[in-house]
Amino acid sequence: MKNTEDPRRVVVTGAGILTALGDSPMFVHGALCEGRSGLRRLEDMSQNGMRSPQAGELKWFDAGKYLAGGNLRPLDRTSRLGATVAKLALEAGGWAPEMLADLEAGLVLGTMFGSIHTISEFDRRAVVAGPNYAKPMDFANSVINAAAGQMAIWHNLRGVNATIAGGITSGLEAIAYASDLIRTGRATVLLAGGVDELCFESLYGFHKAGWLCGSNNGGAEYPIPFDARRNGFAVGEGAALLVLEEAGAAAARGARILAEIRGHGNSFDPSRGKDRRRAAAAVARAVRLALADAGLEAAAIDCLSASANGSPATDAHEAVGVGEVFNSAASTLPVTAVKSMLGESLGASGAVQTVLLIEAIRSGLLPGILGLAELEEGFPLAQAGPENRELEMTRGLVNSVGLDGKACSLVVELWQEAG
Repeated sequence: MKNTEDPRRVVVTGAGILTALGDSPMFVHGALCEGRSGLRRLEDMSQNGMRSPQAGELKWFDAGKYLAGGNLRPLDRTSRLGATVAKLALEAGGWAPEMLADLEAGLVLGTMFGSIHTISEFDRRAVVAGPNYAKPMDFANSVINAAAGQMAIWHNLRGVNATIAGGITSGLEAIAYASDLIRTGRATVLLAGGVDELCFESLYGFHKAGWLCGSNNGGAEYPIPFDARRNGFAVGEGAALLVLEEAGAAAARGARILAEIRGHGNSFDPSRGKDRRRAAAAVARAVRLALADAGLEAAAIDCLSASANGSPATDAHEAVGVGEVFNSAASTLPVTAVKSMLGESLGASGAVQTVLLIEAIRSGLLPGILGLAELEEGFPLAQAGPENRELEMTRGLVNSVGLDGKACSLVVELWQEAG
């Protein structure tokens, strides 16, 4: 039984998604359950010692097909992804453009790099060709919050406008922050999620850091979450946004409510992953804080959307951290890791996971982890595997674990109409 009059309750009334596998939560979820991978080899990015990497590229994306009739010239790729997914989310939530004219709807956007390709191009052109050849229009997109600003202008979002730049955890942190704004009465309607583009600059940085799959051994590439053979991740790109509303206001306008954001938690490992014990403890703390915020015990969680992306260290830290919270129940906890098919979409990843977990809970089908065949001895999440799981699910946990020591967890619950 739900009481929609409680002003502190935050509900999801719409969702938009852009991934290598498509632009609809239902379609992408279906593709994951079919075991379809969005990862492809990028032949045109083999340079500077970097082999052609696997990546989850939105090769099919054309903003003009979604944003017809507007001036796209001021928008770079990151802003185009953001403006498009905002349109998809607003439409899914039943928000027509004229409805936003008298309402201060806002936006909280997470991103790891923002418009890094635009920034790099602007600097390169100014240095190589000279300052006179730098593009003024590019300069407008060379700040981390450019995409959020462009999206607000495009969709007349006149309320809160915030950018969360916290690495891989940014998208999930954006949802958490937006939820708090609604809980405390500072906002009524917010778009929240994340976006990041795929470009040479970020790929090369990950390659030099040795984080891409196969970077260190020059052989086979195993971007397989939790697999004993994993040797790094494949970079993806994409965007995902939730329409978050105060429950009473959503009910008053007759909105279709999909889910509720029950709670969230954040933590940080000062060793930045170098100390295994502290890294796992940071994940455990984020999960415990999320459960406490939701007023739930670990036993109330029906499934986990893991942050795991194939990184040898961070995958292990997440698994051990979750195991610390769930204890013996960790071995029976159903687990999915969508990055096995979508790649690591950076600041968009936590939001992508949330959208797809809500779809999985609603459909009763949790996607398997593509390619997972070998678990390490004593691995605590024994239910992680390649098979789909048909389950009766009500509540799910979403994890986002960064490369820099940050961890964020979110509890979502299926909405059931009163009566």
